[in-house]
Amino acid sequence: MKKIVFLLLTLSVLSGRAQNFEGVITWKISMEITDPQMKAQMAETQKKMNDPATQTQMKEMEERMNDPEFKAMMESNPQLKAQMEVAMKMMKGGEANSMMPSKMVVKLKNENAVMLMDGMMKVETLYLKGKNSSYKINREAKTYSALPAHTDDPNNKVDIKVTKTGETAKVLEYPCSKYTVDVTSKGNTITYFVWTTTALKDIDLKSLARSRMGNQETNFYEKLDGVPLKTEMTTPQGKMTMEVAEIKKQSLPSSEFEIPSGFKEVPYSVY
Repeated sequence: MKKIVFLLLTLSVLSGRAQNFEGVITWKISMEITDPQMKAQMAETQKKMNDPATQTQMKEMEERMNDPEFKAMMESNPQLKAQMEVAMKMMKGGEANSMMPSKMVVKLKNENAVMLMDGMMKVETLYLKGKNSSYKINREAKTYSALPAHTDDPNNKVDIKVTKTGETAKVLEYPCSKYTVDVTSKGNTITYFVWTTTALKDIDLKSLARSRMGNQETNFYEKLDGVPLKTEMTTPQGKMTMEVAEIKKQSLPSSEFEIPSGFKEVPYSVY
């Protein structure tokens, strides 16, 4: 699960790079778990969530979180507070897979990007072109973390095979060509199906491989013609689909593309 979340974060950050476009791109996301072991683990987790004993623990936790003394302690530790709130949301949700995002909104201006991942765990990532750096923003905890630059393993040979299939389709009103990409690393192969369009002239994703989040396993975007509007990713754990649902050109305030004032820097973690 953690690997899928990280790959989703990587793809979403990469998909947000633009050259002249200013506006908002909305993606819809779907995830299908196919790995039997993971499905069994999720079923067991969901069973525990629905167990009366767990529900009782949740009520006790809610009461404790409303205690003034406990509230004061939580306010002094924003990270712990945010983690506790996420845990409570997951327990209330009653669905073990409800933490997976269903939508992503990417805001773009002057080659800067803000990515908002919607789901049980809301993820906000800020990319600043001037610093060539990406940051994870946690508004509930009032913290931010610099995303680590990826260092390729010289001992890990990554084999990438890109094939233009000749198949075409439309995503929104844009004509797209379909690519098949097979990425093999450490004996494991991840297959991507990517639909790109050349009809969007003001979005340039050729710099993807040079992104701070880019790595050997995702730099195949540089080998594609056009802008990716739909990506299907198949892993041993499951299948994920990201597809553009709306592209809206509009003026955005520069203040949205800054690290919020007063936020504390903390070490990066995927969750």
